[in-house]
Amino acid sequence: MPLILLVDDEPNILSALCRLFRKEHVEILVAESGAAGLEIMAQHPVDLVISDMRMPGMSGAQFLEEVRSRWPDTVRLLLTGHADIATILDAINRGEIYRYITKPWDDNDIVLTVRHALERHVLEQERKRLEALTLSQNAELAALNASLENKVRERTAELEQARDGLVELNGQLKTNFLLSIKVFSNLIEMRGGNLAGHSLRVADLSRKLAVQLGCDEASTTDIFLAAMMHDIGKIGLSDDMLKVPRAVMSREQSAAYRKVPTEGEQLLMPIAELRNAAKLVRAHQERFDGNGYPDQLNGAGIPLGARILALVSDYDNLQNGMILPRKIWPEEVREMLLQDRGKQYDPELVTALFRLLDGLAGTASPERIVVQIAAAMVQPGVTLACDLLLPNGSLLLSAGHFIDSGMCRQIIHFDTTLAQPLMLSVYGDASPG
Repeated sequence: MPLILLVDDEPNILSALCRLFRKEHVEILVAESGAAGLEIMAQHPVDLVISDMRMPGMSGAQFLEEVRSRWPDTVRLLLTGHADIATILDAINRGEIYRYITKPWDDNDIVLTVRHALERHVLEQERKRLEALTLSQNAELAALNASLENKVRERTAELEQARDGLVELNGQLKTNFLLSIKVFSNLIEMRGGNLAGHSLRVADLSRKLAVQLGCDEASTTDIFLAAMMHDIGKIGLSDDMLKVPRAVMSREQSAAYRKVPTEGEQLLMPIAELRNAAKLVRAHQERFDGNGYPDQLNGAGIPLGARILALVSDYDNLQNGMILPRKIWPEEVREMLLQDRGKQYDPELVTALFRLLDGLAGTASPERIVVQIAAAMVQPGVTLACDLLLPNGSLLLSAGHFIDSGMCRQIIHFDTTLAQPLMLSVYGDASPG
């Protein structure tokens, strides 16, 4: 229960205050002078003190100033019957008084003032208790951390050594895996002159298109791997058949060729890392209008990676003579792809491919120079001259990508999460002369 000390040299004032606070569930002590009040406070933990201003010997201001000095946590209220503002302000400044109450007082006002003061006192005491508890717990945690520091350092060193070994091993596995993919891809291309380099060109362009479309890293990797391996199903075809353009195949040859997607999927499915790519290989001969094979998928029902692969593969094959009996110039290929928008190819992807090709052609201009800048300094309006790779070798953005304000903010934010700063190679105007 809160303890209140009332200090006044007039007994009738003390009696009136005692009657007023009798129903407030508080304990009350009284003193008829400042000196007596200080003696009581030295013996009892007083929560709140109300002191009259004008008292003989020691004034209320002097008394409350002493209370503030010796018991700063005690809430202090001043009771005054004089409207001398200068005197009241002096008392407030010297005693850091919570409130002053004028005589004659309003019973409800003084009761509410005391209630609020006691509530504030309780909250302040709880705050200090929690701060002390926090300091104590922090000290305990600091001691615990100190005792564990050596063990943590030793364990960290062990983990770092193990991690370095795993990183090296993972790098070797990744290198060997990609090398194996290239070997498998070359098995077909070695058997047909027009196929040489086809898979690598398709893989590179498909990856760039996927990045331009905003595909995530995992999806982009699956598209790249599927592009490298999309012709693996041709391994069962004869050397002569590999040289026959699709447009002039016989009925028997066409029937055999239509099995290439499913056989490619079957060859890749046993390898866990290639299962997603295998699904794209299966679907890369589907048509946007549903007249493709092997599952007659249509529209968005065809996986995006397969739609990309179908478009880019045909874009390259039309130029190397593997679809028509003659090689087609790039400008004529564009016209043919435009004619088949919405039929064989996703119309949005056709537009995106042309935009990508135009961007790649633009970045090859001899009038432009390449400059290298830190990611933290990149500004909107520049174009990547080279692929932007993460420290681990993963592709973040492909060459030819235009950096707008949104992408600029993402690059800067991403750079802050890396231990090693990113450097960008971008195109800049050559200096005159």
